[in-house]
Amino acid sequence: MAKLTDAEITQRLKTLPGWRREGDAIRKVYTFGKFADGIRFVDRVAQAADAMDHHPDIDIRYTTITMTLSTHSAGGITAKDVELAARIDAAAR
Repeated sequence: MAKLTDAEITQRLKTLPGWRREGDAIRKVYTFGKFADGIRFVDRVAQAADAMDHHPDIDIRYTTITMTLSTHSAGGITAKDVELAARIDAAAR
C-alpha cells in the first residue's frame, strides 16, 4: 500500500474530527467517564482492527485512550490508516 501525499493526508484529516498528524502517523485522544468504558472501547477497536488486519498503537491511561495509526510496512500514513481511524471513531460512539 502506498503512502499518502502530504496534501492527501491534510484533505482526509478534514473528514476525521480530532485526528492530528504527528510525523508519519495520525493520532487521536479519547476520554471516557470510567475506566471500564475505555476498556470496552478498546475491545471494539480490537475487533475492527482484526477485521481489517491493520492495528493501531493503543495507549491506555486510566480514562484516557490514545490511538496512533501508521502503516509501518509503507513507512507512513496510508489509506488503511484513514479507514481504520473512521472505524475507531464509529467504535467510540
